[in-house]
Amino acid sequence: MRHWPTDRIDLRSDTVTQPTPAMREAMAAAPVGDDVYGEDPTVLALERRVADICGMDAALFLPSGTMANAVAVRTHTRPGDEIILEQEAHIYLYEGGGFAALSGCSVAFVHGDRGRMAPEAVRRAVRKADGSGSHYPDGRLICIENTSNRGGGSCYAIDDLDAIASVGRDTDCALHVDGARLMNATVATGISADRMLRDWDSVAICLSKGLGAPMGSMLVGGADFIARSHRWRKMFGGGMRQVGIVAAAGLHALDHHVERLAEDHARARRIAKALAQHPRGLVDLEGVETNMVYFGVEGWSGQQTLEHLAAHGIDVLTLNEGTCRLVLHLHVTDEDVDHVLSAISAIP
Repeated sequence: MRHWPTDRIDLRSDTVTQPTPAMREAMAAAPVGDDVYGEDPTVLALERRVADICGMDAALFLPSGTMANAVAVRTHTRPGDEIILEQEAHIYLYEGGGFAALSGCSVAFVHGDRGRMAPEAVRRAVRKADGSGSHYPDGRLICIENTSNRGGGSCYAIDDLDAIASVGRDTDCALHVDGARLMNATVATGISADRMLRDWDSVAICLSKGLGAPMGSMLVGGADFIARSHRWRKMFGGGMRQVGIVAAAGLHALDHHVERLAEDHARARRIAKALAQHPRGLVDLEGVETNMVYFGVEGWSGQQTLEHLAAHGIDVLTLNEGTCRLVLHLHVTDEDVDHVLSAISAIP
């Protein structure tokens, strides 16, 4: 793998990336100040840059995507409200129950297609206390995930993004995008971030996944929303000091690591095609839209598949009894992919 002195090919996640040499130089040279006082020039530049990319008023730099989503949920809701989520949403599965512990919210689930909710299904999921004899909570927030992790890196169609936003307006619900991999969606669809988010209230974008920064996420929205989010970031312990050192990594990533996401998508497709062509390969080729491949091997458990690849120097994750996941990222080269294809062909 490029820029990483290891003899293994680590495809467990795009979170395993390390700063490139050029990114490290940008970090070392970054001017810094106290971000809690609003005095870190590099953080301020990053927040302005991301807000402009999203076509929104303002942005807030946070340590992680989980915190960005937690702050968004808390800012948009009141304790006792309900949020509408696809049943395998990251906010529900992988964020420690923060929506319940920190915001006091319940969840209304929607069964989606590859992690994507249909607009009418969202509409049916919204409940309101009024007219229910106080039996129902107030559905207050609609959250989508674009791309969808458990959907295999799937992207929302722009018509569905617009239609779900219309549902939110009709039902008096705020609208939040868990856009941890939103840049993958923009590259895969050719639709700009500001167009995707035109009718949405907020978005969380992760810098430490495909963009390759060592840490950090951006919460983006209207000026009043970000002002209120700033207080919740403080209360959740997310105030940081001379954090321009890592904000510089985010700026570098936006300059140099967005368009190259197409390389990850193409390499994921190569691997998926090889799995589809293998007599025992199990993969939804149509569902491989970005940098993820969810797959299995007929007759093997996920653990057996993982162990076969591990013996060839390739690391992946198991998702359930029969499914593994691999994720392409900036360190993976075409030669690494050739090695993965060789390991797939060695499956008996």
